[in-house]
Amino acid sequence: METKVIRVDEENIDLQLIAEAGAIIREGGLVAFPTETVYGLGGDALNAASSGKIYAAKGRPSDNPLIVHIADMKMLGKIVMEVPEAAYKLAERYWPGPLTMIFNKAECVPAQTTGGLATVAVRMPSHKVAKALIEAAGGYVAAPSANLSGRPSPTAAKYVIEDLDGRVDMIIDGGEADIGLESTIIDLTGKTPMILRPGYVTEEMLEKAIGSVDTDRTILDVDSKQAPKAPGMKYRHYAPKGNLVLVEGAAAQVVAYINEQLAWHKSRGAKTGVIATDETADGYHADCIKSVGKREDEDQIARQLFRILREFDDEEVQVIYAESFKSQGVGEAIMNRLLKAAGHQVEHLPDTE
Repeated sequence: METKVIRVDEENIDLQLIAEAGAIIREGGLVAFPTETVYGLGGDALNAASSGKIYAAKGRPSDNPLIVHIADMKMLGKIVMEVPEAAYKLAERYWPGPLTMIFNKAECVPAQTTGGLATVAVRMPSHKVAKALIEAAGGYVAAPSANLSGRPSPTAAKYVIEDLDGRVDMIIDGGEADIGLESTIIDLTGKTPMILRPGYVTEEMLEKAIGSVDTDRTILDVDSKQAPKAPGMKYRHYAPKGNLVLVEGAAAQVVAYINEQLAWHKSRGAKTGVIATDETADGYHADCIKSVGKREDEDQIARQLFRILREFDDEEVQVIYAESFKSQGVGEAIMNRLLKAAGHQVEHLPDTE
């Protein structure tokens, strides 16, 4: 398959190109496109064959549900059994935006799109190119992240091309993603709304809109055999090609420990890397040292994390160590992605104070 790559400016959208992309999706093809979170790989959400093509292009397990993207709230009613009051409250605050809500699905949504589940995940992206494409494609676009399954999610078109060239019909280059982490996912089908994947919309933000919410802590269990209700939470994700290990502890201890490990690996000929912060980067002795930014600037860390993981691949780094981050707010989403990328390999350093 020959993949066509087009460039579309979010502030000056070429509607003719978008119409061409929309026609590809309506006819059963696949188009990768930018969103404010990461790039998505889009197909017709109401076409079982299109969803099957998405799984095949990504090498994605077919029991890992896809997110249905819409561009207008009025489109929601067709694909869900009911819209609870909490959904209206959340949509008022956070749609369009980086929030996915899970509902009981309507019959028109094929099982192939939902990974065989009776629920459907729905999001309304805020990126103008994504919105225009969804409308041109008929209103319902199933779209996981536009990467090979298990790889870091792409925040730039060049990484989509790297993974999916020759596997999809079209890639829309819309520049760098603004947020850099996938959407928060909240399940609205139970008695109490439950966060199934942390993201940019935090627990505190959700509670301001709808009151108390729970968080499903079992999603952090890498050995869980439970079918995933949230897209992307059962399988190893975001992984660089090199072996990634997280290190938790006091800052000085973490730097000292990582440097010891780096020296050992370098003595055996391995190319080494560190995911650091601005505060600590100068203290490391690795072949590749990459700062995700200031420790307190979680938005910057989120934007840069997946790009940095991809850059380690570009530079053929074999062993990577990463500092840990606080597990509240956006930091919870950052740690969730790092844990998945590391396959839950974490070194907990004892407190020596």
